[in-house]
Amino acid sequence: MEWNNDEELFKIIRNELYTAVIGDVMDKNGFLNQFLSPQIHALRNDMFIVGRAMTVLSTDILDGAVNQNEVLAKPFGLMLEALDDLKKDEVYVCSGASPRYALWGELMSTRAIKLGAAGAVVNGYSRDTNGILEMGFPTFSLGRYAQDQAPRGKVIDFRVPIEMCGVRINSGDIIIADIDGVCVVPRSAEKGIFSLALEKARGEKVVQGEIQEGMSATDAFRKYGIL
Repeated sequence: MEWNNDEELFKIIRNELYTAVIGDVMDKNGFLNQFLSPQIHALRNDMFIVGRAMTVLSTDILDGAVNQNEVLAKPFGLMLEALDDLKKDEVYVCSGASPRYALWGELMSTRAIKLGAAGAVVNGYSRDTNGILEMGFPTFSLGRYAQDQAPRGKVIDFRVPIEMCGVRINSGDIIIADIDGVCVVPRSAEKGIFSLALEKARGEKVVQGEIQEGMSATDAFRKYGIL
């Protein structure tokens, strides 16, 4: 299947794909380290993200420390600028700081929704959980924890390469996140990966039908090479 733009691709992904089948295809094509830690999970099991990464780099700070860097002298560093720079179908992807405070919350979700963003994936905690759940904004984090980032961490750059859980993420890579995890599809390989993932997902449905009709797993794998 061909697609002409992100809107068409993301619709196909939402309708037919999921992290497991995409991960299988990436494994077979040599992309063996594309899943974030399973500790990063959805606030609610039915949350699903597909969108392009808008990468955000954060760092720890000492409250009250005198900073010669003008970015660190700002209340949140560049966090507000990064948030306001979100585009339609982008994912706020933040890493770099110690995982001991919240990197995402209700007001940030409110702004992200207004801008048409697809979700947030943070290597830290999220807070204001009831508000985020009420809005239904797809949020993947280490869990729920109210401790604020303001006196503890600041954003120092965005739309730059970052590393999260040992995975390199470039701005513009595609993020897929569901109940089974968060995977990163490199922009340079996305066309081949998604084409093969669609082929595999559709083949799995055929195999499932055969098994339901009584075919053994051994015979199904011998015939289709899928299980």
